[in-house]
This record gives sequence, structure tokens and C-alpha cells, in this order.
Amino acid sequence: MANKDEKREKLARVAQLYYLEDWKQSDIAKEFDVSRPFVSRMLKQARELGVVEITIHSPEPTHGQLLELAKQRYGLQGGVLVAEDPDSNLINRALSEGAIGLLDTLKTRRLGVGWGHLMGEMVNYLESQDELSYRVLSVCPLLGNAGVPVRHYQSSETVRVFAQTLKATPHFLNLPALPGDVAEHDLLCGTESYLQIARQWERMDTVFVNIGNYPSTPDFASGARYGMLLQQKKACGRLLAYYCNARGEILQSEQDFALQIPLETLRQCKNVVGIVSANTSAKALSAALNTGLFSHLVAREALLKEALK
Repeated sequence: MANKDEKREKLARVAQLYYLEDWKQSDIAKEFDVSRPFVSRMLKQARELGVVEITIHSPEPTHGQLLELAKQRYGLQGGVLVAEDPDSNLINRALSEGAIGLLDTLKTRRLGVGWGHLMGEMVNYLESQDELSYRVLSVCPLLGNAGVPVRHYQSSETVRVFAQTLKATPHFLNLPALPGDVAEHDLLCGTESYLQIARQWERMDTVFVNIGNYPSTPDFASGARYGMLLQQKKACGRLLAYYCNARGEILQSEQDFALQIPLETLRQCKNVVGIVSANTSAKALSAALNTGLFSHLVAREALLKEALK
């Protein structure tokens, strides 16, 4: 035991001279009357025995580097990241401003908008602005109105504010996002109101899609629409009124009666912008990005960094 302790003590002394006191290996060799290669072997052994632990602190990635990583992993084309701030209102305003700014970058002409907390913050931001000089021609909802008394889930109100501020033509879907059942859903899909919006969906070049958590509030009748499917398939993210799991599978049920843009139509849109509010989890964001649906992202820098881990 004494020999082992003496050996570790000698390794520690050699390591201290080399790593902490900046001695050269040749000088250490002279001090201990050994060869320089022997010193090199001692330093290696010190690491192997845990006498020395080396920690490398890589520099924090910049906005551009984070987006580049997201492009490589998720196939994104670009986006907007905002820095952290203790004031969530300032974060939401920065996210809203960044999302609206993308309309010019993407040369948006026909815009589709979803719902959710950040969409509501974008409405508040737009109402604080004078008329904006973007060249958006039309705005339409991606799903019907929710039956909850919360403004940012009322698609018609969102469309009205966007269109008014952007000086665009509004198109309204005056139907419930969650009809009573599949039979009522199928009936509403045959109405002229729905068919007109369906034609607008096929012409859109940019859409704003909220990314949220599962379970979510409101619940959007997930039990009636999916039964136990969401639990069985381990759903953890939501986009519009669709749900996805960590692998990026968008879970579908024959009993789903949500009135929203079909996935195949959404995938054909040129620019699908994922917008993420301050309370969205990294797990939900990663799941949504794994769907391969999104071309751009508007999110907090720290949230994307966590999702990339």
C-alpha cells in the first residue's frame, strides 16, 4: 500500500510541475534523474489513474453558430434567435419583432397564421405599430376558432389584426377549430367557407406555426380526438392542433376532428416558420424540429441550445 501511495504522490508531483508550474518535460526529467520519454509516460499514467483530470471549456456558440448547427441537424434554412432576459415580456416582444421581420426577408405575399401564446404576443406587437410597409397581399388562418375565451386562440381576430396592420386582404374561417365529432367535421369541410380557405392554403408561401408542449393548456379535446394514442406514442410536442413525439412522428387518428390545414398541404408551403414562446420546453422544440416540417425558426437562443443537446 505504501508503494502505491508513494507512486501516486510522485505522479502528482510530476503532474503539478508540468501542468501547474509550466515546467518542461526535459527539466522534470533532470529533476528526477529519469529520461524525458519516462516523464511523458508518467504524465499519461497520471491521467489514466485519475491523478490528473483535464477539463476543456469550449466557447459558447454564437447566434450564427447555433443556427448553423440547427440547419445541419434539422434542415432549417434560417431563422431568428433572441437573447435571454429576466423580463419575459421583453423576450416575447423581441420574438414577435423578429418573426414579423422575417416577412420581409422571405418576401412573403400570402401568409397563413396559427394560434398560441406567442401568436397573441405578435398581435399585441402589431397593434403597437403604425401600418407596416411589407408587401403581404393576404392573410388567412391555418385553423378555425377555438372555443375558449382567450384572444390568442381566436384565429379570426389574429387574421384581422395582421391584415389591418400589414394592409393585406383578410380571409376568415368562421368555423370552430374543434367541431363536436368526426361527422360534424366532415360536414363542415364541405361548406363554402371551408373550401374558400382551402384554396387559400394552397396558395400560401409563408406560414407561422406555433410550437407548444404536450400536455397543453387548453387541452384541445385531445382525449376525444386520440383516445390513448398520444400517451402510447409518447407525444411531447404540439404544432397547431397536431401532436408529435420525440422522434418527430406527427401522430394521427381516424377520430381526429380538428378543423385545420391538412399536413400534406402544410408540407407543400415554401416557408414554414416555427415560432416558440418562452414557456415551450426544449423537448417539445426538438420533437417539432425532428418532423422536418420547418424551414425557419423563431426562438430563444438558450432554448435552441438546450434542444440541440
